[in-house]
Amino acid sequence: MRHRRSLAALTTLFLAVPLAAALQAPAAADELSLSNFQLRPNAYGTDLQDRTDALPLEDKGTVTEIMNDLNRQNDTTPVGVGFNCNSGAFEPGTFVDVERSICFNSGDNGTDEWYPQGVTTVADMQGDRVWGDGYQPVIVSWYDHNDNDDGMVKGVRISFINPYTGAYRHVLLVYPKADGDYDTIRVSQDAADGDYNKALHGGGILWYGNYLFVADTARGFRMFDMRRIYDLGNSASGTTSQPELVGLHGDTYYGYGYRYVMPQVGSWTRTSATGTACSYSDQSPNFSYVSLDRSGTDHLTAGEWCDGPEEANGRVAAWPIAGAFDGNSNLIMDTAYRWNADVAHKLPDSNIQGAMRFNGRWYLSRSHGTDNAGTLYTTAPATSSTVTLQIADQQDLGIGPEDLSHWQGGSDPSSPTLGTIWTVGEHPHLRMVYSVHPK
Repeated sequence: MRHRRSLAALTTLFLAVPLAAALQAPAAADELSLSNFQLRPNAYGTDLQDRTDALPLEDKGTVTEIMNDLNRQNDTTPVGVGFNCNSGAFEPGTFVDVERSICFNSGDNGTDEWYPQGVTTVADMQGDRVWGDGYQPVIVSWYDHNDNDDGMVKGVRISFINPYTGAYRHVLLVYPKADGDYDTIRVSQDAADGDYNKALHGGGILWYGNYLFVADTARGFRMFDMRRIYDLGNSASGTTSQPELVGLHGDTYYGYGYRYVMPQVGSWTRTSATGTACSYSDQSPNFSYVSLDRSGTDHLTAGEWCDGPEEANGRVAAWPIAGAFDGNSNLIMDTAYRWNADVAHKLPDSNIQGAMRFNGRWYLSRSHGTDNAGTLYTTAPATSSTVTLQIADQQDLGIGPEDLSHWQGGSDPSSPTLGTIWTVGEHPHLRMVYSVHPK
């Protein structure tokens, strides 16, 4: 359920703002304009990255170290090949063409404190679908569903998962503060704002190169760097004790008991005016989910969730992902820069929880509550950059499907085939990370 809480060398082609896009007037009423999907770096510039680098934590953890240090696993059926490892995750009588499934341990499967939302994989990170010495990680995001019920706002965590063994480990995302401290990831990082007591939803994630994009519903994307993960368990100034504490207390850094913390280094923020979400007059899109299209020039795709009773079904858009990085594959932080989408579409149905695009077709996950199978829509190929998407086919998914991530097929990364799509079920006891064969 959504809660609206409002690498390779890169050319300079996407580093300039197209003049036509810069001069285009904002859309109004029922129009769809690419100008509404423009993004800019956050107003801090490099400040968040500088704060992260200044944290006096001696040991940085790498993705390889984390994958070598996975500490959780389902103790009965951690993975399923060609079947679902959690029999309760699918509505009885439905058929889901499962390629691989991964189950959480009983605590993570049943908790109502954390809800899984976003999913990304090493196939998003780079085209050869392999990290380091052969790891092929799947990553899932969770948000603190209970917010401040226990006196703590734990924000967002991500799980690094080995899809072949089912072993995984959680890493806490944090926000670096100007005073050498850090906090958890919230809707607002300003303690004077009422949204400070609400965890960021983290409804979609994308791992591309060294960076992790995390959907920030009302703004755009929070950015994290895989080269900037801190190991509290191996740093003299950090500890994994006292799971009720986070940030700096005395001379020691805490992370709610988690060994690894990953600070935010930047963000992308929409430039269009914000109106009433899911109305035809709203110029500013929400960012509920995110994925990657590798079928041509790499594109980041993202879209918004809208509930059925609302006026509009929501929109999706695509940005050439090279436009987010400089010529050295580092995140652009120049506050004058603008990143423009080149495609945007209206959605053909409401309650869309995830979207991905391949060869002009969009694949959309739709939820149907806590008891009914979800749906994976396949659309007809889009014929223009702003056409409304049309459903061409559909198939069953598990209960409560969320974000989508594409694992391309074929042996040549430069010429991928459709392959499979990963998603995750969010509801307690019905949770499972799984890939399916789309139509």
